[in-house]
Amino acid sequence: MYTDLDDSLIQAISEAGFKTLTPVQKETIDPALDGQDLFVSAETGSGKTVAYLLPTLERLLACQSDATLALILVPTRELAQQVLRQAKLFARYTKIKLGLIGGGTDIKKQIEYIKQPPQLLIATPGRLSELLARDLLDFSEVNMLILDEADRLLDMGFGDEIIAISEHCANREQTQLYSATLASKTLRGLAEKLLTDPTVVELNKVSDPHKSIQQQIIFADDKGHKYQLLCWLLKNEEYRHCLVFSNSKEQTDQLYSLMQQQGISAGVLHGDKDQKQRNLVMSKMRRDQLKVIIATDVASRGLDIEGMDLVINFEMPRRGELYVHRIGRTGRAGQTGKAITLIMSTEFNLMAGIERFLKQKFERRKIKELIGNYKGPKKLKASGKAAGTKKKIKKKIKKVKVKK
Repeated sequence: MYTDLDDSLIQAISEAGFKTLTPVQKETIDPALDGQDLFVSAETGSGKTVAYLLPTLERLLACQSDATLALILVPTRELAQQVLRQAKLFARYTKIKLGLIGGGTDIKKQIEYIKQPPQLLIATPGRLSELLARDLLDFSEVNMLILDEADRLLDMGFGDEIIAISEHCANREQTQLYSATLASKTLRGLAEKLLTDPTVVELNKVSDPHKSIQQQIIFADDKGHKYQLLCWLLKNEEYRHCLVFSNSKEQTDQLYSLMQQQGISAGVLHGDKDQKQRNLVMSKMRRDQLKVIIATDVASRGLDIEGMDLVINFEMPRRGELYVHRIGRTGRAGQTGKAITLIMSTEFNLMAGIERFLKQKFERRKIKELIGNYKGPKKLKASGKAAGTKKKIKKKIKKVKVKK
């Protein structure tokens, strides 16, 4: 499977139970080992972390330096921790020093920590930029730069920080950029600035349907009806863990209060929650003390929880890319999942636009006990959106005589 790697890595891989390469690993490991720049799109759960970690560790084994030689940038501390765990698993029979820098940790401790720099550093851009601004890091020997979930890094507004960090790694020999999609103009612009003659690997386009995920919509009369539907689903669907999405912090807090009233064990993640609160929610979920997380799009970035087999969109996301990212939290690594979206009349056209974007129709579902009055528009346009029902009113313009 990984015969071109060092024996220490092969032993760790074998003991970890990895037996076959995923499509993204087949396409990227060899070019990465050759030192080529890479621009890769692959869906969440495709094995892309392994795809860039193994060649990076292999190349580090050939380097004789105690400086930081490889930098991996990720959007969230949770994802950084996941990447670090995976790196430790593969590097356990080597002497490669690994490290993590991210928000939510006392910066004084991190300043002390980086006095002995790791050869492979995994970091979030915000905290890393703070340390670079204080001239506390030396990236002059970094020869490998990797951006994981680059589209999410840009969504979070880290574009300028990424460019600045890359300039600190001016002597690098290789840059790899991984994203769920390569469609974004902003992302392609970033790639043009960072990559040199890259190997482009596009395993999935953002509009590709997730074949392992059953996608359903349920019509709702109003927000109160949505609350009833959500509670019914959380009490009656079969799932180990569920992620409920809302479009705002205020709505997530309201849903959390509703869960408490209904006796449903839930945690909440949004931008006002600090790192300690986030860690507590994630820890409880991993120990199966929580079944449900209610989150905004920003707060959910980087989440990777085993057994996340149900996603519920309390509100329709505003863009097709966001919808794809949301449902991608389930049905990972070959597992099956289900995504259910609750739709009011005001959201129908948004839903139809996302169906058109994905080139697929969502399954219409009814809950017998909670069937409402709204069953979708009576007439549809060719685009699939609701046809207007308002009659055009001709305005009569009164002629006003002007006295001479």
